Amino acid sequence: MNISRFDDYDMMSEAAASIIHDELKENRKLFICAATGNSPRGLYKRLVEYHYHEPSLFDQLTVVKLDEWGGLPKNHPASCEYYLRNYLIEPLQIPAGRYISFASDAQDPEHECRNIQRKVDKHGPIDICVLGLGSNGHIGFNEPAAYLEPYCHVAKLAPSSLNHTMVQSVSEKPAIGLTLGLKDILNSRRIIMLITGDHKLHVTEELLKAQINTNLPASFLWLHNNVECLIHA
Repeated sequence: MNISRFDDYDMMSEAAASIIHDELKENRKLFICAATGNSPRGLYKRLVEYHYHEPSLFDQLTVVKLDEWGGLPKNHPASCEYYLRNYLIEPLQIPAGRYISFASDAQDPEHECRNIQRKVDKHGPIDICVLGLGSNGHIGFNEPAAYLEPYCHVAKLAPSSLNHTMVQSVSEKPAIGLTLGLKDILNSRRIIMLITGDHKLHVTEELLKAQINTNLPASFLWLHNNVECLIHA
């Protein structure tokens, strides 16, 4: 794991965006997994700026959404879908055929996960997986547990996840999460982990101990040979 620390959030975001920009120059058919939340927002803003100057660089990019809050109405402002459409998909003009997305309101979440897994298997492996670090050490909705799931699955959300800023104001909290699994993530050719926020100092310290265990799902990233961990602290 290559660890870089930044005093400035924008500098961290620029460093992450430069990685993706350089990869796109080498391969415009890049397959990227996109997380949501505060940490990658600056990265996406910078990619949109790149797109403004070099729109053709993004015309074959395919994006898969890392996870989704289950049970929210379609396009709910708190959904990951709403976030990605506003910050990434629409600004980069990614059409439906190059965007793989869990439906928050799927009537059969298990079927939805199987459907997404088929699409990931068809397009994959993922070239670059953008991740944030949950306050409890989760990545996607791979929550701390006695065991972790390898593939797309319906996840029981931890109480700390339900306190996330995205759903804090939602009166009826999401019942479940839909997420890519650990194997999907670790099969990625390259991983960018973005960590921001003073409330994540403790879990970041635990991650950097490189002690792999299922109570800290992000610790499994130490098994991958190409992880850029960018920390704004």
